[in-house]
Amino acid sequence: MAEPGNRHDHPPLRRADLSANPIEQFGRWYEVAREGVELPDAMALATAAPDGAPDARMVLLKAFDTEGFRFHSNYESVKATHLEANPRAALVIYWRELDRQVRVRGTVEQLDPVESGRYFETRDRDSRLGAWASPQSRPLENREELEERYEKARARFGDTEDIPRPEFWGGYLLRPDRVEFWQGHHARLHDRFLYTRENGDWRLERLAP
Repeated sequence: MAEPGNRHDHPPLRRADLSANPIEQFGRWYEVAREGVELPDAMALATAAPDGAPDARMVLLKAFDTEGFRFHSNYESVKATHLEANPRAALVIYWRELDRQVRVRGTVEQLDPVESGRYFETRDRDSRLGAWASPQSRPLENREELEERYEKARARFGDTEDIPRPEFWGGYLLRPDRVEFWQGHHARLHDRFLYTRENGDWRLERLAP
């Protein structure tokens, strides 16, 4: 990882400082990030195409719990095509302001439609219309085509606020089997700890930076 101009003044991270469960540990770091990071939910999602070619893009972390990490997308997008062929993926969350990074790897599955619907209802009206309008990842002739699709969606639903979730849009859950926590320090003496799931339990070890 590139050296920022100024390292965050963290004390050394010790094994005894960490939770036995990586999701609980992530929650601790996330609460700190919410206070000092402009966009703490931004994360890179890496997938693999059917031919094995890697691909990555930024998405938003929408929730996390003991099951794993949740995000949402169009089920007809490129990432969805990748996940259907190979439901393994990785996440990278980097909080530059804190000089901390979390890497996650695991298996991805679609969320239950009811859960996806509950989240969709929390989105503002324009975003819900946008989900209907965008044929995500498909070619467009120009910007005007996209805006025309949006206007058609707006006309379709009129003034109603109860815009339903499209069947082609919903959530994903990444169930982790590896979670790594990285904390920057001077002289590249960074702290790295890796959680690996083994027979339902988590093994924790320190890694060299």
